[in-house]
Amino acid sequence: MDDDDQKMQIMRKAFQMFDTTKSGFIETIKISTILNTMGQLFDEGELQAMIDEEDPDNSGKLNFDSFCNIASHFLEEEDDEAMQQELKEAFRLYDREGNGYITTSTLKEILGALDDKLTSTDLDGIIAEIDTDGSGTVDFDEFMEMMTGD
Repeated sequence: MDDDDQKMQIMRKAFQMFDTTKSGFIETIKISTILNTMGQLFDEGELQAMIDEEDPDNSGKLNFDSFCNIASHFLEEEDDEAMQQELKEAFRLYDREGNGYITTSTLKEILGALDDKLTSTDLDGIIAEIDTDGSGTVDFDEFMEMMTGD
């Protein structure tokens, strides 16, 4: 699978995570959160300009294609190892006890901190998709899968 395929998967996974109603649209206000979640650095002004371009009638919503146009602009060309390293770092920050997992409540906090517009219901939906075995914890692989879509 080449980098573009992988990028598409990452973006699809991120989009689906925030399209909690499965409407095929996400709110434009959530895009900065998604980029943050993906560990992307971006310039707020530049992002807003791109959102305005993709959402000319100011509906406040974008479909997957528009989201991809924006996200791929900010997705750095990054090799898998660097990406995995970054995610490991991020994971380690939250796995303070070094247990190899974080609790879903911690993950909920992380996502909540990344986006104060996510409701508790949104967060529960996201968590349910990640914590597929219902363990109440997310190990690095589940975390990795959530972030990369692999």
